[in-house]
Amino acid sequence: MTGAAIAVSLETARRLTVIKQRLVGGSPKRATRDDILSLVKDLAYVQWDPVTVVAPSHLLSIWARLGGFRPSDLEGLLWDEKKLFEHWLPFASIVLTEDYPIYASLMKRYPGSLAGSWKPQSAEAAEFLASRRALKRAMLRALSKGPLLVSQFEEHLRTARNEGDWAPASDAEEMMFHLHMSGEVMVVGHQGSRNVWGLTGGFLPRWVKTAPLAEGEYERRAAERAILALGTATASEVNYYFPRGRYRTLRKTLASLEGESVIRRISVEGLGRNGPRYIHERDLPLLGSAVSDAWRPRMALLPPFDNLVSSIARTKALFGFDYVREQFLPKEKRRFGTYVLPILWGDRLIGRIDPWLDKRKGVLHVNSVHAEKGAPAGSEVSRELAETIERLSEFVGAREVVYTERVPRQWKGSLR
Repeated sequence: MTGAAIAVSLETARRLTVIKQRLVGGSPKRATRDDILSLVKDLAYVQWDPVTVVAPSHLLSIWARLGGFRPSDLEGLLWDEKKLFEHWLPFASIVLTEDYPIYASLMKRYPGSLAGSWKPQSAEAAEFLASRRALKRAMLRALSKGPLLVSQFEEHLRTARNEGDWAPASDAEEMMFHLHMSGEVMVVGHQGSRNVWGLTGGFLPRWVKTAPLAEGEYERRAAERAILALGTATASEVNYYFPRGRYRTLRKTLASLEGESVIRRISVEGLGRNGPRYIHERDLPLLGSAVSDAWRPRMALLPPFDNLVSSIARTKALFGFDYVREQFLPKEKRRFGTYVLPILWGDRLIGRIDPWLDKRKGVLHVNSVHAEKGAPAGSEVSRELAETIERLSEFVGAREVVYTERVPRQWKGSLR
């Protein structure tokens, strides 16, 4: 059944989001593998990105929440225990292996499972697969002998293409993508930033449940995971967060969940009307703790592909923060830097830093620090920011932090 929407302030909605994104309170002094698993479960995914201007984005996202953790523990969970695996959402992501039935339901229907703005690619994928059956057989036969890089397939060079930076480099690379999406192959390791591919049947442990969910059950589970990770969400925010663009009947699914009181409507002051906004019934008690003495704010530095800022539109609406991933812009159009990390303080995004790591010299360079209009001043904030940057430098293995003069006046006392 449905009822009147729960009315909350924008501050409460922000705080609930930060709580659900695991960015409040203290973090473990030394996170365990179980801590990493719990984090991925709460977030639904962590985007994998190998760019190392400072450190890979996925490592920074985990560090922002768990503090000290061993990247080797993440590797162990991926390749030894196999409690995590890498899948395309449609971006490379680290996800829970226990959630495999969610992905299996999409794999079974691929390429028909492509929906929304991705739907035109469904026909293209079907045509490609139908016209290259021999290539598919040859690649699966090669993988039956052991894991390979795409570049190790003879077909890779023989069908080389150059259609732009974002297009597959060859028919073999495109085929590997489709085999991945259909569940026939998986990423079984990395060689540098390159994926090592293997047959799914030879990689997944026996304990993994591989039976796909029915389409309706898939949508229910996926939508619940997205809402639980976001705190509050509209249908469009659910669709964008997890798994992006892979719903067929989302509004009907949300209406069904609401009718069963699994989710409730919530009205957030100042967010306007973009369709119904929902909160999971499990999170209703958190609305009180978000505005009570139990609220424990924290400062965090977020990488460009972090879950909290994954949607530019949502980040603007909820936090009033314009975030553009400037590494994709020409240099002359960058306002804040190359690899810009937003600064979270409590329930506000108060600024951003532009760091880079000189691994050879062991120096974390902070090219600039920018404060948002109205960002808090004072020694508490500037000292906490300096200490957070220092912890980042320790995590990435730097021995020294070097600032330029490009720091806000109100924080200058600590950032030097």
